[in-house]
Amino acid sequence: MMRLFFKFAITVAILSFTACSPTYKAPDLGGLYNDMVQNESPYRNPVILIPGLMGSRLVDKDSGAVVWGDFGLRIIPSGTADTFRNIALPMITGKTLEKMHDNKVTDGTLDRVRFSFLGYQLEQKTYANILDILGIGGYRDQDLVENGIIDYGDRHFTCFQFDYDWRRDIVESARQLDTFIKERKNYVQREIENRFGIKNHDVKFDIVAHSMGGLVARYYLRYGSKDLPPVGQIPEITWAGSEHVDNLVMIGTPNFGSIDMLVSLVEGYRPGLFLPHYPPAVLGSMPSLYQTLPRSRHHPVLDENALPVKDILDPAFWIQKKWGLANPEQDHVLQLLFPDIDSPEKRREAAIIHLRKVLYRAKQFTTAMDIPADPPHPLRMLLVAGDSEKTDKTVQLDANGRLTVIETGPGDDTVLRSSALGDDRLIDNPNSRLISPIQWSQVLFLFSNHRDITKNPAFTDNLLYFLLESQIKSNPGQASNKRHTSVNKSPTRAAGYRYTFLSEAW
Repeated sequence: MMRLFFKFAITVAILSFTACSPTYKAPDLGGLYNDMVQNESPYRNPVILIPGLMGSRLVDKDSGAVVWGDFGLRIIPSGTADTFRNIALPMITGKTLEKMHDNKVTDGTLDRVRFSFLGYQLEQKTYANILDILGIGGYRDQDLVENGIIDYGDRHFTCFQFDYDWRRDIVESARQLDTFIKERKNYVQREIENRFGIKNHDVKFDIVAHSMGGLVARYYLRYGSKDLPPVGQIPEITWAGSEHVDNLVMIGTPNFGSIDMLVSLVEGYRPGLFLPHYPPAVLGSMPSLYQTLPRSRHHPVLDENALPVKDILDPAFWIQKKWGLANPEQDHVLQLLFPDIDSPEKRREAAIIHLRKVLYRAKQFTTAMDIPADPPHPLRMLLVAGDSEKTDKTVQLDANGRLTVIETGPGDDTVLRSSALGDDRLIDNPNSRLISPIQWSQVLFLFSNHRDITKNPAFTDNLLYFLLESQIKSNPGQASNKRHTSVNKSPTRAAGYRYTFLSEAW
C-alpha cells in the first residue's frame, strides 16, 4: 500500500512539473512568415538570445563535470559541501570582484532543463520556446547546429546564444557581450560578402533577452564595455552598445529589481522541487544577485515599526540585521567556503568584507541603470511582461531580522509589473503618466507567469512581428540611418518629487 502511494505521489509530482500552460489556439506562423523565410536577405538583422539568472550551464573546466544545468539525485546531492563549493564564487580578501575567479566556465544556454529523479526523466523547456519561435521566423541558430540538433546545409547562422556566468557582476557580463557581438559581427560580415558580394556590410543585431539577461543587454546598450565609476560619480551614458544593436526585446526583466531576490539572499533559495536548498552564504557570494535588488525609494522593506528602510544597500544595515553573509548562523557554510580560515570570527569578518564589496557594486550599478536617458535613433526597446499574477511587493522585518511578505502587486509572480516597466511613480503620485528612465518603444502585457511568458501564443506572434515586420519610425530632422543621441534627460516629474540616484533615498 505504501509503495502504491509512493508511486502515486511521484506521478503527481511529475505531472505537476510537466503540466502545460492553458491551451491556446496558436496562429499559423508558418503561413505568415514562409515567404520571408524562403527569401533570404542580407539586410535582416541576426538575433542574439541572452538567458536570465541560472540560464547558462556551468562546467568545471578541470574535470568537465556539469555543476549547474544537469540535475538529478546522483548528479547534485542535496546539501553537500561539494554542492556549495561548486556553485559559490570565491570570496578573497584583498582582491576586487573582477579578480576573483574559480575554475567554472559556461557551456551554452539551458534551452532545455532535464531532471533525473528515481528513474524518471523529466524535461522542462526554458529557452527552447524562444528558439522555436525564431526558427519559425527563419533564424538559423549556431548552437543548434553545433550540437547536432538541426542541419541548415551551407546556410550561415543568423541566431546566436550568449551564455554568461550569471553569478558574476552584470557589468562584467555586459563587457563580455561586447566581445561576443564584435566576433559574431565579423562572422556575419564575411558570410554576407561571400554570399551577396556586399563588402563591409554594417551588420546590426536584434537582442532577445530574458529576465536578468535584459539587464546585461541594457547596460551594454548604455555604456558598451565601459566600467562603472565610483559611487558618488554619475556615469556618462554613451550608448556605445547601440552602434551594434537596433532592437532589444526584454522579457520579464526586473529593471527595478525583485523583492524575491532579497528574500533569497536573506533566507536562501531552492530553485526547484528536486534541487538542493542553497543557503544565504552561498548566494551571497554572487554580485549579480545584489544588482537585482529592489529600489529603496519604492519602500520595498519596512522595519519593525512599519517605517520604510532608507537604504537596503547599506552594508551597516545588513550587518545590524545579520542578513546573508553577516549571519553568524551561516558559519557552517562559511567553513566550507573559507577552508583556510580557522575561526568563526575571522570567517565572518572575511564574509562581511565581501558583503561590503558586492553591496557597493550594486549601488554603483543601480545608479547607472536608473539615470533617465533617451535612446539614440533608431534603437527600439520592447518590453514583454506579465501583470496577472500576485507578486511580492513589500516585506516587513520582525525583531530578529526575518522577513514577512505583507503586500503583493500585479506582475508575473517573480517580477512586478512596475519593476519591469521601470515605473518611478511614487506612492503619493500613482495616477500620473508613466515615469521611467527607460523610453519604451512598445510594451506587451500577458496573462502569464515568469516561466510561461515565452509559451504564450501572443508572445510568439508579437515577437516575430516586432523583429520582422514593424516599421522603424523616422526621427524628425534625422536621416533614417543616422543615430541621434540624447542622454541624461529626465522626464517631467510631478511637483514634490525628489530623485536622488546616489543615496538610493528620497
